[in-house]
Amino acid sequence: MLKVVHYINQFYAGIGSEEKADTPPEKRAGAVGPGLALQSALSGAAEIVGTVICGDSYISEKLESASAEVLELIRSYQPDVVIAGPAFNAGRYGIACGAVAKLIEENLHVPVVTGMFEENPGLDLFRRYAYIVPTGNSAASMRKAVPAMANIIKQIAAGVKISEPHMSKGLRKNYFADKRGSKRAVDMLIKKIKGEEFVTEYPMPVFDRVEPRPAVADIRKAKIALVSTGGPVPMGNPDNIESSSASKYGRYSLKHITDFTPQNAQTAHGGYDPVYANEDLDRVLPLDVVKEMVAAGEIGALHDYWYSTVGNGTAVASSKKFAAEIAEQLHEDHVDAVILTST
Repeated sequence: MLKVVHYINQFYAGIGSEEKADTPPEKRAGAVGPGLALQSALSGAAEIVGTVICGDSYISEKLESASAEVLELIRSYQPDVVIAGPAFNAGRYGIACGAVAKLIEENLHVPVVTGMFEENPGLDLFRRYAYIVPTGNSAASMRKAVPAMANIIKQIAAGVKISEPHMSKGLRKNYFADKRGSKRAVDMLIKKIKGEEFVTEYPMPVFDRVEPRPAVADIRKAKIALVSTGGPVPMGNPDNIESSSASKYGRYSLKHITDFTPQNAQTAHGGYDPVYANEDLDRVLPLDVVKEMVAAGEIGALHDYWYSTVGNGTAVASSKKFAAEIAEQLHEDHVDAVILTST
């Protein structure tokens, strides 16, 4: 029977949510949280001998030292396989699971199995280090993710070669097929024409196409709003927007601010050197220049609020959700156009 160690975050360990995201690494004997369902699904092929827990913020903000701690805790169980997550579409959790997979691959040389939604940033960053089972967007798909992950471990236990295309660990390998490529392509085309189910050997990425809006008719009469993924927030980051893989955005008043200073604003972004942004946040969100243009009559008006989040590692699905909510609020406030800045 294979010995399995399960890596999970503070939420699935029952410690707490975002307020406990700074939980340092710890280990517990046996299965914890989703590990209980995984242990049941493994049905005698493997045993979860220990669970290693670490807060998402702790590992993302102290990656080098936290990784070393997590590695030693996992190593202490001498596992044959490591499970991480599943992380679904939780960006920081996905990156943490991927970072753990890379650690295990490079140091312990044992297989790692995890589960992620297709838009989780951890998927593309770390796919070569783990067998990543595709999951739904949220933990609502746990019932499907658990047996799929357990099935991979059962195959590893049985010595079966894992051949599913999405389980290739991001590496394309040559193999001998029973039919030549042209025959496989025609067979797939016929199934597609008939409306039958088929599996492509080379799934293509899906890219959004966004049609640009018409130009503003008269910018001198337009109401403009400022929105940024560069992390500009009031001093102290009152909404605790994460430095990467943001789970939220903020809406902040400009009514009494004519210029950003080191005393009233900062950046929450963790993907670039914040020194110059914190010296003068107008470098990220050009409040000073826009106010000058309003005063000169070059722009009709500036919206009373700015919107901010962090684009660093944030999932596409989360970004779309933020954008839809922000756009609805801007529409209700009769905003004509947006200046959208990044880093």
